[in-house]
Amino acid sequence: MKKFISGLGTNIFLLGIISLLTDVSSEMMLAILPFFITSLGGAGIAIGLIGGIGDSVASLLKVFSGYWSDRLRKRKPFAFFGYSLSSVAKLFFPFITSWTQLLILRPLERVGKGIRTAPRDALIASSAKAEVRGKAFGFHRAMDSFGAFLGAFLAFILFWFLKFEFKPIFLIAAVISFLALIPFIWVKEKVADTYPKSKTSFRISLINLPPSFKRYLVVAVVFALGNFTYMFFILRARDVFQPFFPSRLAMAIPILLYCWFNIVYALFSLPGGMLSDRIGRRKTLKIGYFTYGLSCLGFALTRTLTSFIILFALYGISFALVVGNQRAFASDFVEENLRGTALGTFHTAIGISTLIASIFAGILWTYSPQLTFSYGAVLGLVAAISIGSIEKKV
Repeated sequence: MKKFISGLGTNIFLLGIISLLTDVSSEMMLAILPFFITSLGGAGIAIGLIGGIGDSVASLLKVFSGYWSDRLRKRKPFAFFGYSLSSVAKLFFPFITSWTQLLILRPLERVGKGIRTAPRDALIASSAKAEVRGKAFGFHRAMDSFGAFLGAFLAFILFWFLKFEFKPIFLIAAVISFLALIPFIWVKEKVADTYPKSKTSFRISLINLPPSFKRYLVVAVVFALGNFTYMFFILRARDVFQPFFPSRLAMAIPILLYCWFNIVYALFSLPGGMLSDRIGRRKTLKIGYFTYGLSCLGFALTRTLTSFIILFALYGISFALVVGNQRAFASDFVEENLRGTALGTFHTAIGISTLIASIFAGILWTYSPQLTFSYGAVLGLVAAISIGSIEKKV
């Protein structure tokens, strides 16, 4: 255990705890959200819109919050405000009466994520030495994913054993989200001593991003265009099991599989970050993109419980190898004074691409779920091939 956490400072641990608690809250909601949407009459395109638009609209803020955190040399205030805003927005979920209301409320809740993500990631990068940066991001993703597992599992307990309906689960999740704000008391602002105060305009900062970063961003966008919302994976499992199980059990099993996904995601996130420090980000991302494409292919072709257990594990492994390492790789291309802007640009491009992916996946879903997952498989494999053209960075 000492090997896994050595070199990580107090900030990394505190930000990990914050993400853990936030994801307990968020994943309690997300585990049941696709079923809640369908119970309100939403179909494939509704799932794609709600799943994609929330992260995408919020992502438009990430580049601006990243730029302003660079300009003001402040990361912590942006992160704290973003987490706080999300917590307040979650209080309104129990009062939803139509899936169309989620088209407004879900993006509002994700605005907080848009504000906090780039400055928080820049704070993580600044709080870790270059040789352990992959480990730092991997640790953060591990804490995030473990919180996601706890949240999804708590949702399963409340839904299956205690027979809670959707709205009371939303209310409990909203209360938990406020606990995540407490560790911010001890988080310290961290900016490198050599960090020059940015006076460049937003436009100039984007121009100053290196060509190698932009080439890498193109590959990341290709992958994001096939990385549609998780809700289609859960709904696919429900639709497969529905003919064989009672309705409530057909929903409970996918929630458990989603818990399994988060367990695997959490277990492999830190080793995935350490692997990228050892063999390089490019090779690690290539494996991750390929694994995602393989999992999508499996979701398109198989229909057994055993295969879904394996496929949700592959889905988790792919995220463990991709999510944190994509951010670490993006950080490797730029100097400290442009890191917030670069990460903000990265998150915005990915978020917009994910919106397109989710809407297109929803359209394909109306014709056949197999088409949705075949689309994801193709783009995952294309990204795995394309990442090889990016020059190696540590």
